[in-house]
Amino acid sequence: MELQVNLDCADLERMIAFYTAAFDYEHKWTAGDTYASALPRSGVGPKLVFQRVPEPKSTKNRMHLDVIVADIEAEAARYVGLGATRGEKISEYGCSWIVMFDPEGNELCLCDS
Repeated sequence: MELQVNLDCADLERMIAFYTAAFDYEHKWTAGDTYASALPRSGVGPKLVFQRVPEPKSTKNRMHLDVIVADIEAEAARYVGLGATRGEKISEYGCSWIVMFDPEGNELCLCDS
């Protein structure tokens, strides 16, 4: 089985630039002005496919990405530098994570475990 994650967006170029830098992915192809994809440089991880849609994001995501990293504070600062917005830091049950918002407001979490 192969996992592919599709993300609706308004600005393909902005979202490809953010996610390729944030996740160390490589922009692989673009199909017209509607689709673009990215793959992990390491060869390990899901393919990301971005689909341009006309409607803006309007509510909380029903699903989001958790990104497990060694240092959530350092990664949060790096993501902000790439165009993300930092949200709340949460610590529960021995784990911590920082809620982040990509350049179009989609939630993702930087997690320590």
